[in-house]
Amino acid sequence: MKGKRIILAVSSDLVADQRVHRCAETLCRNGAEVLVVGRKLPASRPVGDRSYRVSRLRLAFRKGPLFYAGFNIRLFFFLIFRKVDLIGANDLDTLLACHLAARIRGKPLLYDSHEYFTEVPELIGREFTRKIWTGIEKRILPRVRFASTVSPSVAEAYQELYGIRMKVIRNLSAKEERSAVRPDLLQCGPKRIILYQGALNVGRGIEAMISAMRYLEAFSFQVFGDGDIREELISLAGDLGVSERVEFMGRIPFQELRGFTRQASLGISLEEDRGMNYRYALPNKLFDYIQAGVPVLVSDLPEMKQIVLDYEIGQVLRDPEPEKLAGQVREMMDSHELRKLWKKNLRKAAGELCWEREEGRLLDLYRQALSGQA
Repeated sequence: MKGKRIILAVSSDLVADQRVHRCAETLCRNGAEVLVVGRKLPASRPVGDRSYRVSRLRLAFRKGPLFYAGFNIRLFFFLIFRKVDLIGANDLDTLLACHLAARIRGKPLLYDSHEYFTEVPELIGREFTRKIWTGIEKRILPRVRFASTVSPSVAEAYQELYGIRMKVIRNLSAKEERSAVRPDLLQCGPKRIILYQGALNVGRGIEAMISAMRYLEAFSFQVFGDGDIREELISLAGDLGVSERVEFMGRIPFQELRGFTRQASLGISLEEDRGMNYRYALPNKLFDYIQAGVPVLVSDLPEMKQIVLDYEIGQVLRDPEPEKLAGQVREMMDSHELRKLWKKNLRKAAGELCWEREEGRLLDLYRQALSGQA
């Protein structure tokens, strides 16, 4: 892989995209020359120092069909005129441009599906838009020889649909240079922080947690991230009279986020079962919580549930009704015996569920793609 020029394309602004960052760093450490292409928004923060090169495209439109069309056109011409040995498409919204550029230039294409794109809640009920994305997927994905995704369930779903074999590369976080568990884990700390980090979109269970804060007066709920429903969530917190205890922290670089994660007493990942994307999700935040030594409360969905039950590092949500959710949170915070068990098990989970153990799968896939051997 030494000296190989790899371009990774993604539609984000790269500030908080941990998966692409981890992949790019791993490839760089193994001798590749990596360029990551994303987009630049007016409010985008600097990406900071990275071991790989970054290019962010400026676009006239920020969302909707015109954004995706404009982004793929700009990305296509960007790829056509750059020296490259392999093109990596991250998610379906970059696949069209990357596929066309790779075919024209005779270069290998590697596709990394971060989610089950056509089943994201944002597309549920928007049949015309969903048909467009499904049409692109049906036309291109069966031709892709080298592909990866985030969970076994998503890989199985794609194989059933298109007969494509995807390598499973989970969203595991890198080991942190610190103790796996905060010293005050058993006492929950003075502030008793409940933490959510990730996109603020429909179906993430954030509304349920805000509603539950009416019954959790001694707690603080910190929300890190941005998204389509941010203003609605802020309004909800105001309407329920819990604004002082629900803190919207914004979207910050993942390097800074780790320090905040370590201060939490409980991390939540309460995605609702709105289509196959959430049903089969294994999100970054779950593994970030684990590396930070923070017990977790997750939805009763197969992939997340299995991790929590296998390692005994938290609980599975019993009932999303606000008062019952609040009761389960209090139980998790106040049980000394449970937290003692989680403290021990989080150390083990952090040692096993880390990027250092997962990145070999990534390297194997890229070597196969560069050599042309499936």
